[in-house]
Amino acid sequence: MHYPIPRAPRVVACLLLNLLAVPGPAQPSRDSVQAPSSADLSLLSFQKVSAASCAHPFGLREGQNLEYQLLDAKGKSTGTWRYRVVKISTDSTSKKKKTLVSTTVRLKSGLYDLSNHVQQQQDVTFFCRRDTTFTDGLAEINYDGLKSFRERLKNYTGTPLAWPNNPTVGSSLPDGGVVVQVSSPSVAIAKVSTTVRDRKVKAAPTPVTVPAGTFRCYVVESQRELATAARADLVLKSAGRQVDYYDPTVGLVKTEYYDKGGKLTYSKVLLKH
Repeated sequence: MHYPIPRAPRVVACLLLNLLAVPGPAQPSRDSVQAPSSADLSLLSFQKVSAASCAHPFGLREGQNLEYQLLDAKGKSTGTWRYRVVKISTDSTSKKKKTLVSTTVRLKSGLYDLSNHVQQQQDVTFFCRRDTTFTDGLAEINYDGLKSFRERLKNYTGTPLAWPNNPTVGSSLPDGGVVVQVSSPSVAIAKVSTTVRDRKVKAAPTPVTVPAGTFRCYVVESQRELATAARADLVLKSAGRQVDYYDPTVGLVKTEYYDKGGKLTYSKVLLKH
């Protein structure tokens, strides 16, 4: 840029030119800019969450594949959950002269054993409204509890779990889960349910490292209850603690499951995304 010099004696003009020539803070050239690490990228993404819309909940895009590795208490792999984003759609509704935009993400999922054989398959739906993404309650199905009802009819009712973009540490989140009504053609047999309750945000974004990388995650602790009810007065229950680590720009990164005595039973970690 050319800076015009006002009419002045030659000495003053020279002094002004020298001052203008003094180098300021160096501006990095395109070639000298250092690429951020994966951890830095996660941090940068997190810092932009508050300005992001629900156009891509958890940063998901059509055709994207995700994998979660299941680990036992000793950290040994027992299987893999695989998800594929098949469709993303956006709807808008007007209420009291305000437009509410929501985005729905439909995914196909499958549980694979160590031999890469399919054990379970499930379609799930995520959606986002305002600043919160909701995961499908059907993702909480207790498949072990359904093993004795393989040939029966099943009706699934899920309650979504909320994951705000910017929750307040110490705040409570709504309960979620799923109820599976098991029936024969003529009579109801049992209800098999998973309830995730007393959900509380325990920690602000903290670095969490999993096979897929390092992410800054909120920590949510809750009580997880599994129940099989043959009738109102005959209910088998087991309870424990669940700890979820989620990055609003990525989704669930890690989940730990503990028994009633506080012992880790298994965990689920993000393998690929």
